[in-house]
Amino acid sequence: MYRIVTVRERIRVPPEKLNMKVEDAVKAAIADQFEGVLNPRIGMIVSVGGVDKVEEGKILPNDPGVYYNTVFKLLTFKPELQGLVNGEVIDNTEFGSFVRIGPLDGLIHISQLMDDFVSFDNKNSLFLGRESKRTLKEGDLVRARIISASFGKDNKIGLTMRQSGLGNIAWIEEDKKKKGMKKEKKKTKEKKKK
Repeated sequence: MYRIVTVRERIRVPPEKLNMKVEDAVKAAIADQFEGVLNPRIGMIVSVGGVDKVEEGKILPNDPGVYYNTVFKLLTFKPELQGLVNGEVIDNTEFGSFVRIGPLDGLIHISQLMDDFVSFDNKNSLFLGRESKRTLKEGDLVRARIISASFGKDNKIGLTMRQSGLGNIAWIEEDKKKKGMKKEKKKTKEKKKK
């Protein structure tokens, strides 16, 4: 998911940054050019990790900037199929929940929210499971699995919570407590039999 990628590129330092140390000016120019950019090959560029090498600068005709061949590191986030992610529900709509996973948003379609019949309460902007009575609302923390990811003209990340160990973090904790209570009851019954 998160990776540090080494890049070699010619970086233009604009004239307003030429009063800085060369390394600082180059790092600032890299940040301006790359941070927050979604590259289909390496993912969302989160930040500049560091500048490894800055070669001698070159000035081109009719351009007040200086160009430096540079080797630098970028921290990137690229969702991987079947990867597990934790995130926060940022919006519920009648067709699903949008979840912020790192620097990107993914969609959990209503059919992928839980193993239950799910209805959407438009007034309160939440989902409700018919039998389980579990709810999913904005601000809930969730664990999901990435089932699709495409980058290009439209960037889409599809998520599911319909597998064991996935869902609203509160649901997962509740299931753990129930499982622990069942084990405790089983141990108590076994002790009484002896």
